[in-house]
Amino acid sequence: MKKRKKNNPSADLSGYRIMWLFAMFDLPVDTANARRNYTRFRNSLLKLGFTRMQFSVYARFCKDDQKANLYKKRVKECLPPEGQVRLMAVTDVQFGKMEVYDGKTRSPTEKAPEQLLLF
Repeated sequence: MKKRKKNNPSADLSGYRIMWLFAMFDLPVDTANARRNYTRFRNSLLKLGFTRMQFSVYARFCKDDQKANLYKKRVKECLPPEGQVRLMAVTDVQFGKMEVYDGKTRSPTEKAPEQLLLF
């Protein structure tokens, strides 16, 4: 197995090391209290740095699996009392293979945030 050089910052940004953490959820909104819980959970995801990909599908860019696990823990801390939430981490390479369509027109996949190049 080839060892990675510690002072090589680009080695830390490998597409197989970088992760996208998805939070996908179906939450009830049939009562005022349920809508409040939905809004609190959604706002918690936004405060944690997630962005909306689609309705009830949010994603966050993480520099590695360790960071993804940290954000999984933070999401678990703000889970609503009812409904279903799924967390899934995929590598940047896997994320880049996603096909996105607006109607019948293919759109580009979202790019990783630029600020992570500073690490």
